[in-house]
Amino acid sequence: MQQQNIPISSLVDMYKRGELRLPEIQRHYVWRATRVRDLLDSLYRGYPSGSILMWETDEAVPTRDTAVAQQIGAFAGRKLLLDGQQRLTSLTAVINGEPIKVRNRVRPIEILFNLEHREGPPLEASEVEEDVDSPLTPDDEESDETEDNGDSETAVAERFKNFTFVVASRALQAQPHWVSVSEVFKSSKDFDILKKVGITSMDDPRLQKYSDRLQRLRKIRDYSYVVHVLEREMNYQEVTEIFVRVNSLGAKLRSSDLALAQITSRWQNLLKQLEEFQEECEKSWFTIDLGQLVRAIVVFATKQCLFHNVGRIPVAELERGWEEAKEGLRFAINFLRANAGIEDESLLSSPMFIHALAAVSRVKDNKLTQAEQQALLHWLLVANARGHFSRGSTETLLNEDLNIIFRTGDIAALMGPLKRQFGRLHIEPADLANRGANSPLFSLAYLALKAGGAKDWFSGLGLSLTHQGRLHFIQWHHIIPKSLLKGRYETGEINEIANMAFITGQTNRRISNKEPSVYLAEIVKEQGQQALDSQLVPNDPALLQLDNYREFLRVRREALAERMNAFIAKQAGL
Repeated sequence: MQQQNIPISSLVDMYKRGELRLPEIQRHYVWRATRVRDLLDSLYRGYPSGSILMWETDEAVPTRDTAVAQQIGAFAGRKLLLDGQQRLTSLTAVINGEPIKVRNRVRPIEILFNLEHREGPPLEASEVEEDVDSPLTPDDEESDETEDNGDSETAVAERFKNFTFVVASRALQAQPHWVSVSEVFKSSKDFDILKKVGITSMDDPRLQKYSDRLQRLRKIRDYSYVVHVLEREMNYQEVTEIFVRVNSLGAKLRSSDLALAQITSRWQNLLKQLEEFQEECEKSWFTIDLGQLVRAIVVFATKQCLFHNVGRIPVAELERGWEEAKEGLRFAINFLRANAGIEDESLLSSPMFIHALAAVSRVKDNKLTQAEQQALLHWLLVANARGHFSRGSTETLLNEDLNIIFRTGDIAALMGPLKRQFGRLHIEPADLANRGANSPLFSLAYLALKAGGAKDWFSGLGLSLTHQGRLHFIQWHHIIPKSLLKGRYETGEINEIANMAFITGQTNRRISNKEPSVYLAEIVKEQGQQALDSQLVPNDPALLQLDNYREFLRVRREALAERMNAFIAKQAGL
């Protein structure tokens, strides 16, 4: 195995020109902007940031598109990137100022650099985050770097003064000493940047400091990665084994990513089929992760969900499993949307539900009696609200459900594991105490209010996560604004489900942090009392006073619990 030291500038050029391609075994780009921010901060400080693994080959290996556009020329595909995709994709996007494409959505990575950053080690804590963004958008629960939350420019500047890099926000972009990283990389001259900052004289004491920092930022391009290059003599399956081992040791990839690598090394061009099916599901507003599609293949090839033997499953069995999986998943999506009112995957407390529904579809050959439909819906709503797959080993719980489905076909028997797991299955008001948007009960609250006729408070549109236009996206809104409650009540109380209503982003901005007695009266005047009643907002004016907030929560918890239980009972025909 060869070893080279290659500067970031050369690696980015190779990536951009298409000389460095992604093999089909690679997963898609998953980094959040905050991860890119932290990578830049490490490189700026000269901290280690791993190595790169490539394979140079003349073998005709199936590849996949990168998240940044590449210029595919005569030398394309000679080198394949096995480890370092997330870093090189991020650096290519930022250094060249180009957007990335993830799941057919094109967006830039906008990072700002603080010319007034402090010297020395960083004071801000590094963040450890999930790789997958939630498609639901809260009103004021976004990270501080992506939403300004109504804070003054002075308050925002004070909050981030110790940061060296941040994800761009409107308030910080308005501060002259915060500059776009991509703009800095686009030019080797400082004049325009320094002019925007307000430096017009050679005597300005900031001139030398800012110039030195801009040059130091640009020197990130000179940072050299240790690049390991596998020999040409290796074949694709051997390289796949190396890929799996490298990523297993570092726990960088999920088990589904490693399983996908093992399958695609034997079943070439599978990735294209998976991505085409993903696009089909997106048309129904469902985003299904590649890892879940791989799991679906395993479920139907082996009647269980574990990946540990995937490398030994014959390709013919995997192909049969994929055909079964597609039909089952189509049923699952249709059942979720049409029978349960679950319009996209964000309303599921776990993606594992799609596998159980898909298994029912195939066992029953898509022929469910009315009693079976109701039993399946009852199990789905209760299990989803209770967080069935979030309590204990996810795979163990799914395997127990799959065993019941494949072995007996008795859908009603699925309630047995739930009863052993939770005991009481109905919702009590106390279950909602200190439970917020991350609780499995949150989606049940949305579904129950939607079924009860809840509408947006200004447009009059019924609740739906599939509305066209960003202004009509459904968000959750604090009935008694968060800013009015801060300092008086605990965070868990402020962000309770019992203080949430579901409205569009446009309505949310109109309300802002107005006193509830004021804006709710305006809503009643324009839309009638039903607008508040359908969202179970108490009509006693005294409960809207800040001093009575805990009583407001108690009353609305009771109303929500009653509505949620009634919703489940009606949907399940109980």
